[in-house]
Amino acid sequence: MLTKDLIGLIANASGMSKKDTEQLLSTTNAIVRENLMDGKSIQLQGIGTLEIKERKERVIVHPRTGERTYVPSKNQLVFRPVANLKEELKKI
Repeated sequence: MLTKDLIGLIANASGMSKKDTEQLLSTTNAIVRENLMDGKSIQLQGIGTLEIKERKERVIVHPRTGERTYVPSKNQLVFRPVANLKEELKKI
């Protein structure tokens, strides 16, 4: 789904104008991004949790050549869905 499609669905469901809905979604995205960058997790009720976790440094091995390569640690965005959403996804 594209952002414009999401804006249209939210606007229709809430009765807000598309312009107001777009501004609300933009503001929400900015706040979520800012809090993630500050190291805080974001809990989306009924959906799951977004958080930044550090992936530790490691050594990987190329399967064909056997060459070992060092991969430095990095931060990565992690999403953990709520339990009932996981169960619903298994039924699809």
